[in-house]
Order: sequence, then structure tokens, then C-alpha cells
Amino acid sequence: RGCTEGKGREGRRVGGGMTRDYRNRSKTSRTPRRPFEKERIDAELQLVGKYGLKNKREVWRVQLALSKIRSAARELLTLEENHPKRMFEGSALLRRLTRLGLLDENTQALDYVLSLKVSDFLERRLQTQVFKLGLAKSIHHARVLIRQRHIRVGKQMVNVPSFTVRVDSQKHIEFALTSPFGGGRPGRVKRRSMAKKSGGGDEDDE
Repeated sequence: RGCTEGKGREGRRVGGGMTRDYRNRSKTSRTPRRPFEKERIDAELQLVGKYGLKNKREVWRVQLALSKIRSAARELLTLEENHPKRMFEGSALLRRLTRLGLLDENTQALDYVLSLKVSDFLERRLQTQVFKLGLAKSIHHARVLIRQRHIRVGKQMVNVPSFTVRVDSQKHIEFALTSPFGGGRPGRVKRRSMAKKSGGGDEDDE
């Protein structure tokens, strides 16, 4: 046979050659063990409403990321303070969380990593930052602006509401240059109304 199917990550063997499958199949979220726990459902609904999330899977995704960070910190805390692994990986973890705005200069210790909450991560989302900077009228309006490509971070246009904003990038959140709000070309409805006012009739500039 000219083609033999491989198993697992080995990919597919075609004509004697081998092509590897580099797709990442790891889960990005974890469903709750108890699906009908009232206290947890109420807490998740509050987070969804406060931060304008699309569904609860966005909460579960943050919970999984937080649990991985906390488990890494717990493992490092079991080692001696002068252990090479704790010194190297611990400082790298603290630098990463500080760069993301989850820790500050006064909380540079692994013990503070264990006290992080889901809301701390949700505060660093681009959607939350756009609303807090006053670029949007509401948290839901902020999500619409991001998805419709009106927001840029620095020179890069970002259309992912869950984008985690770094501390040094926070002051560079602005309207995109191509957006009508940032001095770009007016939108379709605006162009149509301008054409009617000028007496140009129907505009086919779309």
C-alpha cells in the first residue's frame, strides 16, 4: 500500500516519508466536577456579567490557567529557598506575572502567587481595559469594538477580547488608524447619510 495511517502524534506516513502532526490538542478549559452546584453557578454568572464574557467557558479557561500557575508555585515552595530550580523558575514566574500586571513590586514572593484570584486575570483582559480607559460606553460595547477591529495595542490591531494586556502595553491601547473612531474612513451608514445630505444619491463606495 502506498499510504499507511500512523497513530497518535506520529502523523501520517506517505510513500515512505513521515510528516509530523504539530497541532496542540491540550485542553484549554476544564468543566466543573459538580455541574449543578448553586454557589459556583451564581459566582460564575456574576463574573460573566461583570466582565462581559461570552460564556462560562471563558471563566473555566482562566480557572485552568490559574490552577496551573498555582500548582507550579506550590511545587517550587516545597523546595529549599537556595535550590537552583526554585531560584531560577521562581524568579521567572514572578517576572512573568509582574509583566502581566498580576503582581507588583511589593508582592515579589511565591506566597502571593497562591493568593491570586480569577478576577485578577479578568481585570487584565483587553475588553476590561478598553472599558476602564473610557474608549467604550459599557463592558459589552468594549467587546463589540474589539471584535469589529476598532482597537489596537501599540501598532498591532487586536480583535481578541481575552487578549492579556501587559503593563507596558496598557498605555498604548487606542483606536485603530483604520477605525472611524480613530480618524479613519467613515462607516457604511455614515457614508450613506453623508451622500444623502450632499444630494449624491445612492453611494456605491462600498
